[in-house]
Amino acid sequence: MTSTTTRVSVSPYRWLVLLLSWAAFTMTSVDRSTWGPASASVGESLAVPLAALGTFATAYYIGYVLSNLGGGFLVDWLGGRLIMSVSGIGAGLAMIAFGSTTSVAVGLAIQALVGLLAGVDFAAGLKLLSTWFPAEKRGFAVGIFVTATSLGTVIANAVVPSLIISHGWSSAYHLFGAVTIAIGIACAIFVRNGNITKDDKAARQLPNVRPLLRNRDLLLLGLAGFGGLWGTYGFVTWSNTLMTKGSGISPVSAGIVLVLFSGIAVGIKPIIGWVVDKLGIGLRVPTVIILAFFGVMLLVFGNLTTYTQFLWVAPLVGIGAYAYTPLTTALIPLLAGPKTAGSAAGAVNAFWQLGSVTVPTVIGIVYAANGSFSMAFATLAAGPIIGAVIAFFIREPGRKKNADREAVSASAA
Repeated sequence: MTSTTTRVSVSPYRWLVLLLSWAAFTMTSVDRSTWGPASASVGESLAVPLAALGTFATAYYIGYVLSNLGGGFLVDWLGGRLIMSVSGIGAGLAMIAFGSTTSVAVGLAIQALVGLLAGVDFAAGLKLLSTWFPAEKRGFAVGIFVTATSLGTVIANAVVPSLIISHGWSSAYHLFGAVTIAIGIACAIFVRNGNITKDDKAARQLPNVRPLLRNRDLLLLGLAGFGGLWGTYGFVTWSNTLMTKGSGISPVSAGIVLVLFSGIAVGIKPIIGWVVDKLGIGLRVPTVIILAFFGVMLLVFGNLTTYTQFLWVAPLVGIGAYAYTPLTTALIPLLAGPKTAGSAAGAVNAFWQLGSVTVPTVIGIVYAANGSFSMAFATLAAGPIIGAVIAFFIREPGRKKNADREAVSASAA
């Protein structure tokens, strides 16, 4: 028991696991984000009307959500190492295939395949972190891990436009596909599953996910995270258009506001995880506070009128929009337990993503109905505010008690 617990708690190897998990998650995030800056060029190449370009993103997210629903179960059954390796190699090959396609139908199918293969990285990475990092030190690790989604958007938007100009849109997909494959191979070589005995490797059992279906707190976490992503992705999707249409600022100026908003995400995620770990105050209360703060800042943003005001408030909105994600993510293995952390992560993340899928349409309807900038942002703010209320009722296991429980679970594995 002592050796197993020590391995989970203090082994320096855990940082290599974190690095490769983060790298794999970052590259699949880059793969997903490549479509945004490349979509117009792909549309011209494949003769796809502008109005129909969204179907490629929809195809990706169909695969992504399905992957999260079932992929977490596979992670618990077969281990994070195998699933993460297959995800990286498979998604990379699919990216290269998409870069070579000349058919709209084939392109749509490949985009769905990319989403299906890439979607399991979140559950696989969180499963590995839950077995290599103890609960009281996991916030910082998860904070670093979830910077992948923000960094993926930054990398894609920084690199893809130049690649398109110099070598065409296909080069972006070929390059990122090759890097994704390389990281997948590195995961297969260097990553090890934590807390797996020789008997477990010889005969793995299907994980029992029935307790997850009756887990009240996981359900509440799913609803709270849905509300958070409702605000985050609603802002990302609509704020540029709402600022230009509702307040009359230029698209370039609106873009600068969005850079300030999103740029803070890379730093705030590990910082908030580190602070919570150091203070030892748990995850539920900070989650409630940050979600409530996010909702209030959205209401404030919706009542601004000048470019200068937008510039000052955008970073505060960004803090609220991203600081809760490492906390809600770290809550998943705490509430589910390490043995079913992958299944829980996949299912909960799939539910969270429904917020990002539904909010663009709802905000579009609200703004079209009354043309009100403030009403659109009030609708956005409703998500995190309701999410904060729901998160208040989550029963978080005690940090020390949970760490002891994981150590006992590890020794029994």
